Amino acid sequence: MSAKTLEDLIQAAGNPVNLLRNSQTGPYVYPVVPPEYSNWRDEQRAWQQTCVLYNQSFHMTDMYVQGPDALKLLSDLGINSFKGFEPDKAKQFVPVNYDGYVIGDVILFYLDKDLFNLVGRPSVHNWVQYNGETKKYNVKFERDERSYVRSGPIVRKVYRYQVQGPNAMKTIEKVIGKTPPEIKFFNMTTVQIAGKNVRALRHGMAGQPGWEIFGPWEDAEPVRTAILEAGKEFGIRAVGARAYSSNTLESGWIPSPMPAIYTGEKLKAYRQWLPANSYEAIASLGGSFYSSNIEDYYLTPWDLGYGPIVKFDHDFVGREALEKMVNKRHRKKVTLALDEEDVTKAISTMFRKKDRAKYFDFPSAVYATLPYDKILSGGKTIGISTWCGYSSNEGKMLTLAILDEEYSDPGREVTFVWGEEGGGSSKPTVERHIQTNIRAIVSPVPYSEVARTSYAEGWRTAHK
Repeated sequence: MSAKTLEDLIQAAGNPVNLLRNSQTGPYVYPVVPPEYSNWRDEQRAWQQTCVLYNQSFHMTDMYVQGPDALKLLSDLGINSFKGFEPDKAKQFVPVNYDGYVIGDVILFYLDKDLFNLVGRPSVHNWVQYNGETKKYNVKFERDERSYVRSGPIVRKVYRYQVQGPNAMKTIEKVIGKTPPEIKFFNMTTVQIAGKNVRALRHGMAGQPGWEIFGPWEDAEPVRTAILEAGKEFGIRAVGARAYSSNTLESGWIPSPMPAIYTGEKLKAYRQWLPANSYEAIASLGGSFYSSNIEDYYLTPWDLGYGPIVKFDHDFVGREALEKMVNKRHRKKVTLALDEEDVTKAISTMFRKKDRAKYFDFPSAVYATLPYDKILSGGKTIGISTWCGYSSNEGKMLTLAILDEEYSDPGREVTFVWGEEGGGSSKPTVERHIQTNIRAIVSPVPYSEVARTSYAEGWRTAHK
């Protein structure tokens, strides 16, 4: 009998780690959008030097939550405060499990009275929908699933673009034909582009100012064309899928926390609700950090830098557990700048016939849905790396990491372990290789100085 649920798969594998380590899924893909419009190096540079257009229309799941109990459902699951949350606002929405470990994070848009939209990886959507459908909430759900392929007709409910960079607001001013309205961070307004009404969210990526723009799918192409035409004199570049997935290295957002749902009797019914083809069931776990206990991969809000948005002004799933954690020592999110000599030495092994290091792809070196590499100091594991890649802006191979607090001071040298135990796994993205130690310097997060000031300040203000 074939497995029908995530719980069936776990039981058959004997252990959630076995299931995920040997998943045949590769990294989280950014489909439909071409890998490069020009070249990923110049596309990366454009978001710091001129202006870019990100096309986010395909890789994220949208779920609309509507009904009289929609706000209550979200408040009952989110660690965020909902005081002052009203239509035309958005926030980073973070639910945790009963023990206080993160299930995921998405952007939550308050579109209209009793109407919300969750945008991001589907681990949060699934948890919200499960609770809404199995408990007494007067809500309904409409899902618009992410696109998985690069060919064939694709129709989604809305398009979603971001215009970012030092010249973003000049581009926006030209395309809307007037001075852009002042919008506070994570607030929205409505403007016209190419004669079409569009919603605009004040947002930023890699620390640069800009807007996230969305509207009905049938308006996607005229709006995109108008933005690119308006941005020509300001150096705008369309960003392809290769560069897009690397912008987080400079901004410091960790895209891929392990959904903390694979253990616990309280969550068994949820695992039985999740189908065998769900994100949580097919995601792949990769990297040099290895434990047979899946809970060692779970992350707290503080691990991910979300400590400031934990608010105990409402009841929510996991509140009691977080109240016990709040005054304890927490690991700290950092950027690690990998040693150029060690990285070059690892890459040079590609020119041997054997004993090669794990291949570094550029600009994102991520090869699993859930990347977890271990970080050492004096031979002791002191944390994990969660996203690795190259920044042309910084001329560095960077990785986002979570370290024990006593090892998190900038300037400290640590060791990043690249490659999997035993030389590989059954994942199709993993060739046989030799595990390699690479020196790294603990650095600030966000790594980009611009991101540490403008974007970080806006984020803190929006989440007070």
